[in-house]
Amino acid sequence: MTYFVIFAFILILGSLAAALFFMLRGGTSQDAKAKGMARALGLRVGVSIFLFFCILLAWKLGYISPTGIPQGR
Repeated sequence: MTYFVIFAFILILGSLAAALFFMLRGGTSQDAKAKGMARALGLRVGVSIFLFFCILLAWKLGYISPTGIPQGR
């Protein structure tokens, strides 16, 4: 599970980098930049939502458990 979360975060950061690449790339039309950037950011949102649901499912199945913040004494 830990490796899956790490992989998902790397994928999210990679899609943000791809969006930055499409935004800063010169010499191409605005339409191509916008499509590439929208696709990269859409992928980031999709992966983030998928990761959230995987964490929720792992909690429901008992793989992880919330510990909370300890109360002051």
